[in-house]
Amino acid sequence: MSAQRPGFFQKIGYLLGRPLPESMKDWVLADITGPGHVRRYFVRGLVPVIPLFIIFLLIPASIWVQLGMIVLLLIPFVYFQIALSQVYRRHLLVNNGLDASVLDARKAKRADAVRDEYQNRHGR
Repeated sequence: MSAQRPGFFQKIGYLLGRPLPESMKDWVLADITGPGHVRRYFVRGLVPVIPLFIIFLLIPASIWVQLGMIVLLLIPFVYFQIALSQVYRRHLLVNNGLDASVLDARKAKRADAVRDEYQNRHGR
């Protein structure tokens, strides 16, 4: 049975914090923990601030001043995106009725694989 995908408006609601139907839990899990989840998270966070960056480019000033304003906003933005990624992913899991500990389980599985590779490579 393939995972049901949300429609456009369902996806917008999901990104704004609205839970998806029970039939889409597999899709939510794949969206939050599957391949490309980091890229999707950063794109979703960046899209709302792009209009602000465009407004900065329309301010009558030299290009260096305009780019400076964008960079001054972008540096803390990226910092907080990184800092809050786990919180946001846990929130989406819990909001959609999934166990947030799945994030810890996947992290532990990855760490075990790295440890096993190290032990195989170095014979310890």
